Parts: sequence; structure tokens; C-alpha cells
Amino acid sequence: MTDSADKSSNAMWGGRFAAGPDAIMEAINASISFDKRLYAQDIRGSRAHAAMLAAQGILTDSDAEAIREGLLTVLSEIEAGDFPFSTALEDIHMNVEARLKDLIGEPAGRLHTARSRNDQVATDFRLWVRDQCDAAGHSLDTLIRALLTRAEATADWVMPGFTHLQTAQPVTFGHHMMAYVEMFARDKGRFGDARRRMNESPLGAAALAGTGFPIDRFATAEALGFDRPMANSLDAVSDRDFALEFLSSASICAVHLSRLAEELVIWSSAQFRFVAMSDKWSTGSSIMPQKRNPDAAELLRAKIGRILGASVALFTVMKGLPLAYSKDMQEDKEQVFDAADTLMLALAAMTGMISDLTVNREKLEAAASNGFSTATDLADWLVREAGLPFREAHHVTGTLVALAEKKGVDLPDLTLAEMRSVHPAITDAVFGVLGVHNSVASRQSYGGTAPDQVRAQIARWKQALG
Repeated sequence: MTDSADKSSNAMWGGRFAAGPDAIMEAINASISFDKRLYAQDIRGSRAHAAMLAAQGILTDSDAEAIREGLLTVLSEIEAGDFPFSTALEDIHMNVEARLKDLIGEPAGRLHTARSRNDQVATDFRLWVRDQCDAAGHSLDTLIRALLTRAEATADWVMPGFTHLQTAQPVTFGHHMMAYVEMFARDKGRFGDARRRMNESPLGAAALAGTGFPIDRFATAEALGFDRPMANSLDAVSDRDFALEFLSSASICAVHLSRLAEELVIWSSAQFRFVAMSDKWSTGSSIMPQKRNPDAAELLRAKIGRILGASVALFTVMKGLPLAYSKDMQEDKEQVFDAADTLMLALAAMTGMISDLTVNREKLEAAASNGFSTATDLADWLVREAGLPFREAHHVTGTLVALAEKKGVDLPDLTLAEMRSVHPAITDAVFGVLGVHNSVASRQSYGGTAPDQVRAQIARWKQALG
């Protein structure tokens, strides 16, 4: 460490230590390598704080104006890539303040009146996470619109619906896409809920106990777009539940993205061929010329682990901390930054894959017609038309499935005589429910897979999104 760095560190700590931290302590203590991402929020918070101090008569108007102009210069330097970030100054707050002092001199030292780095970083971080909630909501809107477009085009394209990854009942591809619309819409709601809860300002809580200066916390809260100041100074500086809630929302959204990515991987395989990924989202093999690998979906599926890991990491940091601030909380940002970056990338990639997807209608319909997918329709017909109790109808249908399986045919291929050999109440009217198109058309209950129901849900969502 240079002498100048020693002096900077000592000055920052007010002369408490006779010598600056050694290189290892500096490395573990400094956060500027990652918290410089908070520069815009830090400068915005400082400008609001300075304006409030002037309005309260704590700063002179001339000092407040010098601070305002100086902070704008610092902002322009950072945005232009001309700012000399210093590890010796630890974090974004001290880097900005030191540069401000270079620019305007003594008034810079008055900016920190009635605040602490504790409430400063809590404010900066809350502003940043709030912005990420907004960004996630906008990206989810875009993905939902892509899914709606795909669903509208395939509202009556039959495919096998699965349970246990086994053919269960016919559904439509549009209905399947709409399931993800519902999931991602809930994800958007979670980010919105998290944003509303975090929209309170920590600024003015100072180190932990508030301040004796006659500040106006409501003014700074309003200037920064918060609904109100936080009501307890200890809580304001010591909790990171807003970041945990963002990560929790991101984790649930990530799971939904991963499930859809998994389906794209399965559906694009040679065994399924339900969909084909465009060249934008696929790669070839270095040795097998026939291969077309869904790498983007696989990478998305893997990257989701970073978001889940970030959530676990921050919960682990916070779980044992007494009030109020502890240095452990410096470890709150890298996980959130990485998770937010990963989520935004994953949302953009999934939107691109869904938009460019080619869906194979013939393969979907052929698969929907296999695996006795209309067996439930047969059982329902026996209850509705033949008056059998459902348990008996279930048994009769199972016997017919076994017969069809033995003959190597599907249920609609059995003759009426063969069906009547199992139960005499069966008539030729049963063939009207056994086709996959008849099956999906009959599922008219609210939220069902009938094309009319699917189109109604699409219309509802298109109206909601505007």
C-alpha cells in the first residue's frame, strides 16, 4: 500500500489507527469493486440529502449548490468512464465523497451531516433493488406477450398432456403456453408486491438511532420516490428483507423459467420433435454433424442455480445478525447483483426462444393420439351416458385399454362388438368422444383446454396487458 493510501484510510477512520490496514485487510474490507454499481443511486440520495439539509437551514444555500454541482460532475465522470475508483477508499460512498472534496473543497465535508454510511448504503441498495423489480416486471411483460402470441396461433393444436411425463389426456399447445402465462404473471405480481413493501426510505436513520439535527425525512423520502420514511431507525439500517424478497421472487421466477427450458430441451429432442429451436438458440456438434443442440435452453436451465444460490447465500448472511448493522451485511450486494443480471439474461433468452420457436403440429397430434390419451373421456362417457358409477366405469375402461394394448391398437380402433364384450351398455355413440379433437373440445370448464376456453383466456390477458 502506498503512503497516500495509508493517509486516505487513516483520514477516513478519523485517526483511530496508527497505520492503515495491510493488503489482506484492504482486500477483505473493500467493496468498491462491486458496489460502484450503486453510483447513480448514491449520487441521487446525496443530492436529495443536501437539498433537504439546505431547506432545513442545516446547510447554507451556497454550500448546497456547490455540492449539487459537484455531484453532477462526479456523475458525468463516472458515466464517461473517467472516474478514478480507489480500493483504499473502500466503497462507492467514500469514493464519491473524496472526489467531491477534490472538486469543491470544504463544503464536501458537510454533506455527511445527519447521516451515516449505514443509512446511506441501505438507501442506495433499496433504490437499486427497487429498479430491478421494475426491470423484471417489464421483462416479464415482454415474455408474457411472446407466450400469448404463440398460444393464439396454436389454440386448437392438440398435443399430449402429461403427468409423470407419461401421456395423460389430450390438451392443446396453446393451453400449455397459457399455463406459463399464468405462472409468469404471478411472478410479475410478486416483484410488484416486493416493490411496494420496500418503498420506504431508510435515509435519515443515521448510524442506528436517528439524529439530533432537525432533518425532514419525509422530504427526502418524497424526493427519492419513496412512499414514506421507515418508522424505526434500527430496522432501517439493519434489515435486508427487501433484498431477500427480491431474491425469493427471482428464485420462483427462475424455477418457472427452468421448467419451461426443460420442456424445450425435451420437445426438441429426436424422440419428440414437437418443436425446433432456431439457429439463433442452437448449436451443432464438433463431431456429430446431425446434431442440433438446444444450448440456450440448457444454459438457461443451469444459470438458474446462480439465482437460487444467491438467495441461500443472503439468507445465510442475515440469519444470525443481531441489531443493528454488522459488517457481514457488506456481503449482501454481490449475490443480488449477480442474481439480477442472471434473471434479466434468462428472461431475455426465453423470450427470444419462444418468439423464434417452430412448432410441429403433425408431431403433436400424432403423439396426442397415442398412449390411450382419451381413456378418461371413455370413462366419463360411461358415467354420463351409460349411468355407471365412476369406479365401475374406471374398471371397464381399464379392461378396454388392456384389450387395445393386446391387439396393438388405440381405443378408437376397437370395434363396437369388442367394446360391448366388455360392457353391453356401450353404444356406437362412444366413438364421438374418443378422438383427440373431440376430447379437447369437450373440456369446456373454466380454465379448461377447449380451444374456445383457451382463446377466452388469451383475450382476457391481452386486455389486461393493454
